[in-house]
Order: sequence, then structure tokens, then C-alpha cells
Amino acid sequence: MASSRTPQDPRPDDDVWRSGPVYIASDKPLARLVARPVREFLRVEAAGSLLLMAAAVVALVWANSPWASSYDALWHAHLTLDVGPLHLDESLQHWVNDALMVVFFFVVGLEIKYELVNGDLRDPRTAALPIIAAVGGMLVPAGIYLALNPPGSDGGGGWGIPMATDIAFAVGVLGVLGRRIPSAARLFLLTLAIVDDIGAILVIAVFYTSDLSLGWLAIAVGLLVAMLVAQRLRIWAVVLYVVLGVGVWFALLESGVHATLAGVAIGLLAPATPLLREEVARTHARDALRDNVLDPDELAKLRFLLKESVSVVERLQATLHPVSAYVVLPVFALANAGVELGAIGEVFTAPVGLGIVLGLVLGKPVGIFLASYAAVRLGLGRLPEDTTWPMLLGLGAVAGIGFTVSIFIAGLSFPGSDLLTAEAKIAILLASLIAAVVGVVLLLLTTRSAPPRRGI
Repeated sequence: MASSRTPQDPRPDDDVWRSGPVYIASDKPLARLVARPVREFLRVEAAGSLLLMAAAVVALVWANSPWASSYDALWHAHLTLDVGPLHLDESLQHWVNDALMVVFFFVVGLEIKYELVNGDLRDPRTAALPIIAAVGGMLVPAGIYLALNPPGSDGGGGWGIPMATDIAFAVGVLGVLGRRIPSAARLFLLTLAIVDDIGAILVIAVFYTSDLSLGWLAIAVGLLVAMLVAQRLRIWAVVLYVVLGVGVWFALLESGVHATLAGVAIGLLAPATPLLREEVARTHARDALRDNVLDPDELAKLRFLLKESVSVVERLQATLHPVSAYVVLPVFALANAGVELGAIGEVFTAPVGLGIVLGLVLGKPVGIFLASYAAVRLGLGRLPEDTTWPMLLGLGAVAGIGFTVSIFIAGLSFPGSDLLTAEAKIAILLASLIAAVVGVVLLLLTTRSAPPRRGI
């Protein structure tokens, strides 16, 4: 239907619009000098990565300042939750790692579900190369780490640390490089990072699970089944799913399986196809607007039709991705990246630190490159469009930015050793920084003569 706006109607940049009810569009000082610049910053692709890095820097400076004791006191302060039979007493850092990070893993589960149903992982031919590359990028770093830290040694349990890729940082680095990076290369790295997340989730679930309580695990599975049944009955009350989701989280926490995996499981169960076809919403909208009058009943029906013509996965991603990128991950970095740097020199000599640095900086690009080369030679996949082998090596280096998931796994790897955990975190920070610099340099060198390309 043609727009009813006339040439005399106010436009978003008119004085009439600016004096209207939308504060952020006004000429008031706070809107003009703070609100709009912040909004534009958050629209930048690398904004989440910049906030994550800033939080890590604040944590490092704080933990190595004269006020270091206040950092430890804050994150080791205990918070108790008593709600009926629910009793939890954890440090603030554990609340962040075990509860707040559920939002991050829930978003990861949603991304995986979307890719499996509507994205690159749906097409085996398109997904083959990044899947194979991701496997190589996990096995080689783990192998390097285990060569320096054999099973049974003090650091042997940390082999999962250098396997991870931080999606936020990796995509953020490509965002900084802009249109120099071909769209197909961006999709390759994004798909690889998602497959890498699947691998990390499996590693956490299988190898970093403490003593298992089958009773609590059965309760968690039962609640997940209840979610599926509710979906089949077409029950869409949000409160029901929130209550069931909290129940799954608590049951997994008590079962010994890491509680954040509740987020992944629930994300994978979310419907990735719309409840209604778009044509249904369009047809009803045209019929309702034909007389240019909307009554409350028609408005309510239109809202329902328009909402349900977009899948639950996409709606939740749009809502929670900013929360994850701009709140959850920076808070996680602030709570976990604060380690004393006095022993930074030992990172390159101690087995744990050296295994992590070599695994992320060297193992990641080598594993991704060799696996991709073998897959292409064997006819199992093909290079992304406009992507060269040197460029692929640069993408592999960027995938060596482990950061968030690597720090998360480090906390699970050495639960009884603060020394090894601190050493691992320092190594992760250094390795991620080196990987980012190496990746950017390689990509600048391999794309400097390439014409600008449209970004994704």
C-alpha cells in the first residue's frame, strides 16, 4: 500500500520531528552529545569487541594497581539466594561464570540453531570446508598443548583451552578491516567460529563435567522435554519457558554438568521457522488498512501476525545479542581477566603458558590451513569466492583469538590451582593479542591490492 506521508509531513531531520516525543532525535544536549553518539557506536560491527577489550584492560589495570585487594574482595564476595527449596551460595565471580554466562551460551545456541536450519550449516557443500577447517583448528592446538603438557601432568587438563575461537573478537577484527575482506571469507570465518563453538560446548560437556548426579540430570532432561511438548501444543507463554529454563539451569548446576550448557540446550530447542507465513501477515495488513482506520482489535491481531511471521530464534537473537555483546561479555572479562602480571615472563617458559600461546598463535592457523588444503585437494570443499590461500592463513590467525571461551575453559581446567589458572589467563590474553596482530597484518598484506568489496 502506498505511504500516506505527504511532502509536508515532518521528516526525521525536521525541527518538528526533533521537538516530538522521541528524545534521542531531539536537539537537547544530552541527546545530541551523548545518546546519538553512543547509539552510532553500538551500531559499529566491532563495538562489542572494543567494549570487551576495554573491560579486560580495566580488569588488568585494577588487579595490578595499589587497589588490587579491592578487585579480589569484590569478585570473591559471596551472594546467597534462598527461594523455597532453592539455596545457592556462590562468589560474585561464580555467579557471573555460572549464571550470567548462560545468556551468552543461549545466544550461541540460537546462532547454531539458525545456521543449522537457515544458514550455511544447512547446505553440506557450503559448510564442508569451514567444518573441516574448524576440526583442524581444534585438533592441532590441542595436540601442541598435550605435547608440552602430557595427560597426568599438572597442566594436562588444560588441553581444551587453545581449541576455542572468540566469535565476538574474530568478527570484530574483520569489521575493523571493513570491505577489504570478501563477503565469502567473512562467512567462512563466522561458520568456522560457530562450528568451533559446537566443539567447545561438546568438550565442556564431556571432559569438564564433575561427578555426575544422574537424578538431577534426568530432571534437566525432563524439563527440556516439557519445553518441546509445550511447543508442540503451541503454548507461547513466555513466563512458562522462563520458569522451565531456570529449572533446567538449576538441575544442570546440581547434576555436575556445567550449568551454562542449559543455555545452549534451550537455544537449540527454540523454533527456527516462523509460526506463520509472511504472506498471511501482509494480506491481513492490507485488508485492515484498506479503510485507513485501525481499531484496538485489529491492531492487536496485526501485532501478533507480524511478530509470528518472524521465527523465535531470530527475535531472540535480535533482542539478546546486544545484551550478550554489550553487557554479559564485558562483565565476564571484568570478572575474569584481572590477573597479576608479575609472572608474565614465565608464560613463554612454563609448559601451560607455552602450550596455550603456541596452540592459539601457531596451532590455530596451521590446523585451519592444513585441514582446508587437504579438503580442497580431496574435493571435499572449495575455497570461498575471492579468497586466496595466504588470505585463508590470515583468517586462521584471527581464529586464534581465544579470549572469552578460552578463559572460561581455563577456569574449568584448573579448579584447585589459582596459580595455574592465573598463568593460563595471562597466556590467553597474550596469545589473543598476538593472534589479532598477526591476523590483521596478514590480511592487510594479502588484501592490500584487492578492490573494495561489498561487506556482508
